[in-house]
Amino acid sequence: MKKAPLFAVTALALCAQAWADGRIQGQLQDGAGQKLIGATIHLENSPYRTQTGPEGRFVLPSVRKGQYQLLIQYPGLASETRTIDVQDEHTLELLLTLAAKVERITVVGQVASLGRALNIQKNADNIVTVASADGIGQYPDDNATEALQRLPGISIERDQGEGRFVRIRGLAPDLNTVTYNGANIPAPESGRRAVALDVIPSDLLGTLEVAKSLTPEMDANTLGGNVEMKSLTAFDHDGRFFSFTAEGSYNKLRDKTSPKASAAWSDTFDLGSQVDALGIALAASYYDRKFGSDNVETGGAWDGALLEETDMRDYSISRKRKGLAANIDYRPSDNHQFYLRGLYSQFKDHETRQSYSAEWEDAAEPGVDGPADLTRALKDRVEDQFIKSLSVGGKSNWQDWTLKYQLSTSSAEEELPFGVKAAKFEYSGNIHYASGDKPVFEGDDSLLDAANYQLGKIEMYQHDATDHNRSVRADLTRHLDLGASTLDIQGGIKLGERKKDMDEDTFTYKKLAIPDTLADYAGANADYGLAPFGPTISTSAILAAISGYDRADYRDDVDSLINDYHVKEDNKAAYLMATSRWDDLLLVGGLRYEKTRRDTRGYSIFEDQDDAATVSQYHKDEDRWLPSLNLKYNLDDDTLVRAAYSNSFVRPTYDQLAPGLYREGDAGDFEAEFGNPELRSMTSANYDLSLEHYSGDIGVASIGAFYKDIKHFIYRADLAGSAGFEDYDQALTYINGNSADLYGVELNFVTRFDSLPAPFNHLIFSANGTWTDSTATLSWDSGSRDLPFPSQSDKTANLALGYDDGTLSLRISAAYQSKYLLEVDDVTDSRYDLYADSHLQWDFIAKWSATPNLQLSFKALNLNDEPYYVYTGRSALNAQYETYGRSFQLGLQYHAF
Repeated sequence: MKKAPLFAVTALALCAQAWADGRIQGQLQDGAGQKLIGATIHLENSPYRTQTGPEGRFVLPSVRKGQYQLLIQYPGLASETRTIDVQDEHTLELLLTLAAKVERITVVGQVASLGRALNIQKNADNIVTVASADGIGQYPDDNATEALQRLPGISIERDQGEGRFVRIRGLAPDLNTVTYNGANIPAPESGRRAVALDVIPSDLLGTLEVAKSLTPEMDANTLGGNVEMKSLTAFDHDGRFFSFTAEGSYNKLRDKTSPKASAAWSDTFDLGSQVDALGIALAASYYDRKFGSDNVETGGAWDGALLEETDMRDYSISRKRKGLAANIDYRPSDNHQFYLRGLYSQFKDHETRQSYSAEWEDAAEPGVDGPADLTRALKDRVEDQFIKSLSVGGKSNWQDWTLKYQLSTSSAEEELPFGVKAAKFEYSGNIHYASGDKPVFEGDDSLLDAANYQLGKIEMYQHDATDHNRSVRADLTRHLDLGASTLDIQGGIKLGERKKDMDEDTFTYKKLAIPDTLADYAGANADYGLAPFGPTISTSAILAAISGYDRADYRDDVDSLINDYHVKEDNKAAYLMATSRWDDLLLVGGLRYEKTRRDTRGYSIFEDQDDAATVSQYHKDEDRWLPSLNLKYNLDDDTLVRAAYSNSFVRPTYDQLAPGLYREGDAGDFEAEFGNPELRSMTSANYDLSLEHYSGDIGVASIGAFYKDIKHFIYRADLAGSAGFEDYDQALTYINGNSADLYGVELNFVTRFDSLPAPFNHLIFSANGTWTDSTATLSWDSGSRDLPFPSQSDKTANLALGYDDGTLSLRISAAYQSKYLLEVDDVTDSRYDLYADSHLQWDFIAKWSATPNLQLSFKALNLNDEPYYVYTGRSALNAQYETYGRSFQLGLQYHAF
């Protein structure tokens, strides 16, 4: 007689045991019938624990027979218990109604946002930091990026003074990932992987969750963490919801006013006998921001303490944002849910840059006149960026099995129509500059006379960059009750394909039969606040001058080809993980496997071979095994300890991979700059430990430590003279370094002074700080040196004092980050390292609820008019100084729910 294999007997026993278990599912509401999301449902003295989701629904899929005390905890309300009896092979349906009614202050405003965020953070299986919208879809800050910078360990990368990209624990945006409802978002920028968070209509965003430790089911292509943008669905509101927001902002530097409007609507519908089975949520936003900046930069052109060249720049900028989002959910029963998530975003950036630059014949010291070549130049371009994303998926439960599935497709594109890359007019004169930190220059009146400047050349350009991403994933979970603990065994696969293409054309117009002095093209004097600037260059006059010439005759074949590239990545991943819960202990561990096949294509052009072009193609495979373990232990109901170990990686950016090469000069004096398609992905082993204590509805005090052991970090290097580049005088590319270490400590404290007498009981105080340090080693043929990891600030901190009584909400806040290494200009010489200086910005926000449905708001941003400053080696030597001015906003929001 044949015996069944042992694993089969074990599996059948587990199935039989689990089939006999009972199931608890239901809905939670307050005393007024409002459905409560984010409450904790816990069977006391047992491992059974869950949180309420949309419509206040919850499920405990596998519970042993017996009588339990069911504990209900919701921020801002007293805990309540119910006695329940669970029977084998029986589903217990519960409608739980709390005795208390949720006050408005816990639904709308700062208290609501903080309460929701801390509740998600406390109940998460891994280490996360959360920013949450309140019950009417509002974040305390102007956009999602600004909201995230208030969190511990988070700083932001600003573009023309706007917070657009996120750094996590000092790691640059390209080393982190962004997902929208679990789907990867592609990047419209030509050479980047980073995604700007302001592309998503914030009215439909429920939470922004930053995962700092990874679990096996998560994509592992991040060194700092993942920002998950979770949108609201119709089931997140109790019935029909509608909001409309209108704002106007004013930029003091350019004396410009900008309109902003957004709207959101959602509702649920019955389908036949199915009550509230269909949910539809829609959101739209529009923002036309007009602003500018005054800039002076050297780019690091210093010879010791003497300046070689400087550039004064006047920017006028218009940024139009349009966003549409749609969520459709179909829930025929508690066991089956299906969804569609759609997103459309357009970001149109029109930038006009007037440049007035000087290059001295001999490097100059401050205050001393010297002869210099002067150039006035115009750059006028429009970048039109689009993001489109569509995801369909669902979740199904069968007894003790749960299956999740998702199919997503997304694309991003950056179109740059025919625009002015550089129109240059030249002159010579004697000038001087005053200081090293703001090296603006002046001379006699002849420098401001447009007739003295002769037309050099006109460069025009256009490009189109596309990024397409498709993926499919499935995750299957088996829920097991082991008596003293529960065990979820989960496995899944994900298949993805990503394609990035860049196509650029450049046109150079010289020696044309057109007027050749700036006087024929001059506009009004620049509105430049740092020094006398003089006449601007008219874009319309430049375009009119070249309009009679066929652009095809002036196409620069070398420049039009060298920046073109194609990158295709096929990504495959699979994982197996286990989640085990005891009464006070949670363990999540497992293993993930990722494989990437990458093909790159570009062009190599050689000047000494009559600019002959050849196609360069490369193929590279990478795979890796990525174990992880997360632990959470509850010391008591409000205090917990977390520990985590995970492994992750980051693929090189497209600029770093692009194989385009243009070699100038002759043998022995070759010069070239090029990407490196043979780069390896950076990898990191990540360690985390934290202690968190929660108090009241919005109180937390926490401390966390982290360490990252990074391998194969990428940096720019000159390979001239090394093997394969013996005939080169310069060979700039990207290479992998050996290792880098990054470690730090995070502190976070949030409290509401509800024990104080009125009105002080409505005060809210929050403060957090992150202290980090890092060491990376750069090596070259004759030596090496240590330096900080790029983009890593030693200190980031946030401070906020708020007041919220449910009608009036006030908050003044400060965000600080210390200096960080921006760029290594010369690998062998630290004097030419570029550092972004420390940055401190103060903001003030006030909101007043005139009626229960109408709210008025006022925002004052960058109150201290903080500039952006980059220096070369030491703070007295400018690389870039830019000021943006203060901004003020007035707005109103009408909502009904």
